[in-house]
Amino acid sequence: VQLQASGGGLVQAGGSLRLSCAASGRTFSYYVMGWFRQAPGKEREFVACISWNGETALYSDSVKGRFTISRDNAKNTVSLQMNSLKPEDTAVYYCAVSTRAAVTGIRGRYDYWGQGTQVTVSS
Repeated sequence: VQLQASGGGLVQAGGSLRLSCAASGRTFSYYVMGWFRQAPGKEREFVACISWNGETALYSDSVKGRFTISRDNAKNTVSLQMNSLKPEDTAVYYCAVSTRAAVTGIRGRYDYWGQGTQVTVSS
C-alpha cells in the first residue's frame, strides 16, 4: 500500500497550490481520506478529510474557507486546493487514509500515511 503526495512547492503569501495524493496497492474508495501537516518543531496536525463518497468534508478552523478537499475514486486520488496561503501554512503535508467509516480529524484513527510534500509560503 502506497500513498504518494505531490504538488508542494514555494509560493508567496496569498497564492495558491494544489496538492494531490495517489493511492496504490489497494482501493480506498470506501475509506476516509485526509490531509495533515507538520511544521518544524510542532506536532502533526489535522487539516482536512473527506468521506468515501465525497459528500462530507471536515476542515480545521485554521484552513476553513481557504482550503478545499476533493477526491476521485475512479483514480484513487485525493486533492487539496489551497488558496489564500499564509506563511503559517508552511509545513510538510501528508495524505492519509482512515479505514473507519466516519470522517475524523484524530490522527490516531488514520491507518495509512504518505511520505509528505513540502509547502513553503513566503511573506
